[in-house]
Amino acid sequence: MNASNTPHKTASLQALALAAACSAGFLWGTGALVVNILIASHGFTPENISFWRFSVGAVVLLAVFGRKMRWAQLQPLLAAVIAAGIAMAGYVLLWFLGIERIGAAIPTLIALCLPPVLVTIVAVVRGQEKLDAYLVTILVAALVGTVLIVARDIGESGGSGRRNMFLGVAFAIGSALLYAGFTLISGRLSKSLGAGQATTCLTVVAALVMGLSAIYRPLHWPSGVPPQAWFLYLGVVTAALALLAFSWGAARLSPTALTVATLVEPLTAVLLAALFLGEQLSGLQWLGGGLLLLSIWGLGRRSPAAAH
Repeated sequence: MNASNTPHKTASLQALALAAACSAGFLWGTGALVVNILIASHGFTPENISFWRFSVGAVVLLAVFGRKMRWAQLQPLLAAVIAAGIAMAGYVLLWFLGIERIGAAIPTLIALCLPPVLVTIVAVVRGQEKLDAYLVTILVAALVGTVLIVARDIGESGGSGRRNMFLGVAFAIGSALLYAGFTLISGRLSKSLGAGQATTCLTVVAALVMGLSAIYRPLHWPSGVPPQAWFLYLGVVTAALALLAFSWGAARLSPTALTVATLVEPLTAVLLAALFLGEQLSGLQWLGGGLLLLSIWGLGRRSPAAAH
């Protein structure tokens, strides 16, 4: 009886893990809109936003999970935690820096579409994923869908100077590489430490790393109530809550499924821009959103055994 229920329980757990990863992508997508507001309307820098985002998130996570931290269990994984925390701070900062120079479209396209390809290549080489036609179809659908969602705005960055374009693309590629590396490490940490402890440690490290940016660009807390509310939202919701959901999913999903699921972020960002900023979605963007959702649904239906 118990044995017959095991496949069903495994499938249900996979579906919940996929939902958690998608939720993280959704929350990060809302954060993209907030970051745009803070930069465009309030003049905050990417370094300042990243620092307070991680700092507020770290305080919240320490308040919830700090007393349950198992330091003896953490010690042998300390090097991996530091590396993953640095990668987490780095990919967020580089993405923001790319957006600051050439707009959101091209950096988002590179930073979010490249990681699934990189992670899949590594996973196939390691034997963690079986490269079959089903997986290739899912990846192609997810990448094409993401391209269609953001492609409408690519032409708007055409007027940027050559130097800014080069730097923006370079920052986005760096963000993609760091995010792929973070994804590969974070799953192991979540399995070993638990989602709560892993997320807390990674966020603390990321906050400390971003604090170093004060050496070359001063950090300051916003003086107005609306910016403070946005910063609290970024820290509590898009850092603490989203990273906790991401870590929980990372412990139960393959690296490829994890990176593809979080591609819901650009879909969320585009939908919110249409709702709150008056931007209209084109037919191709709706098609791209449909392909992205279909790819996530396909991952949910994929047999866990097929990933090995």
